Amino acid sequence: MDPYEALYGRRCRSPGSWFEVGEAASIGPDSVHDAIEKVQLIRDRLKTAQSRQKPNADVRRRALEFQVDNWVFMKVSPMKGVMRFGKKGKLSPRYVVPYKILKRVGKVVYELELPTELSAVHLVFHIPLLKKCVGDPASIVPLENVAVKDSLTYEEVLVKILDHQVQRLRNKEVASVKVL
Repeated sequence: MDPYEALYGRRCRSPGSWFEVGEAASIGPDSVHDAIEKVQLIRDRLKTAQSRQKPNADVRRRALEFQVDNWVFMKVSPMKGVMRFGKKGKLSPRYVVPYKILKRVGKVVYELELPTELSAVHLVFHIPLLKKCVGDPASIVPLENVAVKDSLTYEEVLVKILDHQVQRLRNKEVASVKVL
Protein backbone atom coordinates (compact mmCIF):
# COMPACT_ATOMS: atom_id res chain seq x y z
CA MET A 1 0.00 0.00 0.00
CA ASP A 2 1.28 3.47 -0.85
CA PRO A 3 1.84 5.98 1.96
CA TYR A 4 -0.64 8.23 0.12
CA GLU A 5 -3.31 5.54 0.25
CA ALA A 6 -2.53 4.79 3.88
CA LEU A 7 -2.90 8.44 4.87
CA TYR A 8 -5.89 9.48 2.74
CA GLY A 9 -7.75 6.19 2.39
CA ARG A 10 -7.86 6.18 -1.42
CA ARG A 11 -5.45 4.96 -4.07
CA CYS A 12 -2.87 7.23 -5.59
CA ARG A 13 -3.24 7.59 -9.36
CA SER A 14 0.30 6.49 -10.17
CA PRO A 15 1.07 3.53 -12.41
CA GLY A 16 3.60 2.07 -9.94
CA SER A 17 2.87 -0.97 -7.82
CA TRP A 18 4.53 -2.53 -4.78
CA PHE A 19 4.43 -6.06 -6.16
CA GLU A 20 6.61 -7.47 -8.93
CA VAL A 21 5.12 -9.34 -11.88
CA GLY A 22 4.22 -12.88 -10.87
CA GLU A 23 4.52 -12.21 -7.13
CA ALA A 24 1.45 -13.12 -5.12
CA ALA A 25 0.58 -12.16 -1.57
CA SER A 26 -0.98 -14.67 0.77
CA ILE A 27 -4.10 -13.30 2.40
CA GLY A 28 -5.31 -14.63 5.73
CA PRO A 29 -6.64 -13.29 9.03
CA ASP A 30 -3.14 -12.77 10.46
CA SER A 31 -1.80 -10.99 7.36
CA VAL A 32 -4.86 -8.69 7.23
CA HIS A 33 -4.41 -7.79 10.91
CA ASP A 34 -0.68 -7.11 10.34
CA ALA A 35 -1.49 -4.97 7.31
CA ILE A 36 -4.01 -2.89 9.30
CA GLU A 37 -1.43 -2.31 12.06
CA LYS A 38 1.20 -1.27 9.51
CA VAL A 39 -1.23 1.12 7.84
CA GLN A 40 -2.04 2.70 11.21
CA LEU A 41 1.70 3.02 11.97
CA ILE A 42 2.29 4.68 8.57
CA ARG A 43 -0.57 7.14 9.19
CA ASP A 44 0.72 8.05 12.65
CA ARG A 45 4.26 8.65 11.38
CA LEU A 46 3.08 10.75 8.41
CA LYS A 47 0.89 12.89 10.68
CA THR A 48 3.82 13.35 13.08
CA ALA A 49 6.08 14.47 10.22
CA GLN A 50 3.42 16.87 8.92
CA SER A 51 2.86 18.39 12.37
CA ARG A 52 6.63 18.97 12.71
CA GLN A 53 6.84 20.74 9.34
CA LYS A 54 3.66 22.83 9.65
CA PRO A 55 4.99 25.52 12.06
CA ASN A 56 7.98 26.16 9.77
CA ALA A 57 5.73 26.47 6.73
CA ASP A 58 3.30 28.78 8.54
CA VAL A 59 6.07 31.23 9.47
CA ARG A 60 6.76 31.97 5.80
CA ARG A 61 3.11 32.25 4.84
CA ARG A 62 1.56 35.72 4.70
CA ALA A 63 -2.15 36.22 4.94
CA LEU A 64 -2.70 38.94 2.35
CA GLU A 65 -6.04 40.15 1.16
CA PHE A 66 -6.84 43.24 -0.88
CA GLN A 67 -10.07 45.11 -1.45
CA VAL A 68 -11.41 46.49 -4.73
CA ASP A 69 -10.09 50.03 -5.39
CA ASN A 70 -6.96 49.41 -3.28
CA TRP A 71 -3.58 50.28 -4.78
CA VAL A 72 -0.84 47.66 -5.03
CA PHE A 73 2.70 47.48 -6.37
CA MET A 74 3.35 44.81 -8.99
CA LYS A 75 6.45 42.63 -8.77
CA VAL A 76 8.72 42.46 -11.81
CA SER A 77 11.42 39.89 -12.41
CA PRO A 78 14.90 41.46 -12.66
CA MET A 79 16.45 38.86 -14.96
CA LYS A 80 19.60 39.76 -16.81
CA GLY A 81 18.89 40.84 -20.37
CA VAL A 82 15.12 40.63 -19.99
CA MET A 83 13.19 43.89 -20.20
CA ARG A 84 9.78 43.85 -18.55
CA PHE A 85 7.60 46.82 -17.71
CA GLY A 86 10.30 49.20 -18.96
CA LYS A 87 12.81 47.99 -16.34
CA LYS A 88 16.01 46.13 -17.16
CA GLY A 89 19.00 44.75 -15.25
CA LYS A 90 19.89 43.54 -11.78
CA LEU A 91 19.57 46.91 -10.08
CA SER A 92 16.12 47.68 -11.43
CA PRO A 93 13.38 47.91 -8.80
CA ARG A 94 11.59 44.76 -7.69
CA TYR A 95 8.18 46.46 -7.51
CA VAL A 96 6.96 49.06 -9.99
CA VAL A 97 4.37 51.84 -10.09
CA PRO A 98 1.20 51.28 -8.00
CA TYR A 99 -1.84 50.01 -9.87
CA LYS A 100 -5.50 49.99 -8.90
CA ILE A 101 -7.37 46.73 -8.23
CA LEU A 102 -10.42 46.47 -10.48
CA LYS A 103 -11.94 43.25 -9.17
CA ARG A 104 -11.20 40.05 -7.29
CA VAL A 105 -11.21 37.12 -9.72
CA GLY A 106 -10.58 34.27 -7.27
CA LYS A 107 -9.53 33.67 -3.69
CA VAL A 108 -5.91 34.72 -4.37
CA VAL A 109 -6.19 36.32 -7.83
CA TYR A 110 -6.85 39.98 -8.65
CA GLU A 111 -7.42 41.96 -11.83
CA LEU A 112 -5.44 45.22 -12.08
CA GLU A 113 -6.00 48.37 -14.09
CA LEU A 114 -2.92 48.62 -16.32
CA PRO A 115 -2.00 51.52 -18.64
CA THR A 116 -2.17 51.18 -22.42
CA GLU A 117 1.63 50.72 -22.67
CA LEU A 118 1.17 47.37 -20.92
CA SER A 119 -1.61 46.14 -23.19
CA ALA A 120 0.43 43.00 -24.02
CA VAL A 121 0.47 41.98 -20.33
CA HIS A 122 -2.40 39.92 -18.91
CA LEU A 123 -4.52 41.87 -16.39
CA VAL A 124 -4.87 39.08 -13.79
CA PHE A 125 -2.17 38.58 -11.12
CA HIS A 126 -1.62 36.16 -8.23
CA ILE A 127 -1.12 37.48 -4.67
CA PRO A 128 2.67 36.73 -4.38
CA LEU A 129 3.23 39.17 -7.28
CA LEU A 130 1.51 42.03 -5.43
CA LYS A 131 2.60 44.22 -2.53
CA LYS A 132 0.38 46.60 -0.62
CA CYS A 133 0.86 50.27 -1.48
CA VAL A 134 1.15 52.18 1.79
CA GLY A 135 0.15 55.81 1.40
CA ASP A 136 -1.65 57.76 -1.26
CA PRO A 137 -0.50 56.93 -4.81
CA ALA A 138 -1.42 60.46 -5.85
CA SER A 139 1.38 61.78 -3.62
CA ILE A 140 4.05 59.93 -5.63
CA VAL A 141 6.08 62.42 -7.64
CA PRO A 142 6.18 61.45 -11.33
CA LEU A 143 9.65 61.48 -12.85
CA GLU A 144 8.47 63.67 -15.73
CA ASN A 145 8.06 66.68 -13.37
CA VAL A 146 11.66 66.52 -12.13
CA ALA A 147 14.11 68.04 -14.63
CA VAL A 148 16.87 65.41 -14.65
CA LYS A 149 19.86 66.16 -16.91
CA ASP A 150 21.81 63.64 -19.00
CA SER A 151 24.39 63.38 -16.20
CA LEU A 152 21.56 62.20 -13.88
CA THR A 153 21.71 65.37 -11.80
CA TYR A 154 19.18 68.10 -11.10
CA GLU A 155 19.41 71.60 -9.74
CA GLU A 156 18.10 72.38 -6.26
CA VAL A 157 16.86 75.90 -5.56
CA LEU A 158 17.34 77.38 -2.07
CA VAL A 159 14.13 78.89 -0.67
CA LYS A 160 14.98 79.65 2.97
CA ILE A 161 17.46 78.67 5.72
CA LEU A 162 15.41 77.26 8.61
CA ASP A 163 18.07 76.33 11.18
CA HIS A 164 21.85 76.44 11.70
CA GLN A 165 23.91 74.55 14.28
CA VAL A 166 27.55 73.58 14.86
CA GLN A 167 28.40 70.20 16.35
CA ARG A 168 31.73 70.13 18.20
CA LEU A 169 33.80 66.95 18.12
CA ARG A 170 37.20 66.38 19.79
CA ASN A 171 39.34 68.09 17.19
CA LYS A 172 36.92 69.54 14.66
CA GLU A 173 33.59 71.30 14.22
CA VAL A 174 30.82 70.17 11.86
CA ALA A 175 28.31 72.76 10.65
CA SER A 176 24.73 71.69 9.84
CA VAL A 177 22.23 73.83 7.96
CA LYS A 178 18.52 72.98 7.51
CA VAL A 179 17.32 74.37 4.19
CA LEU A 180 13.81 74.64 2.75
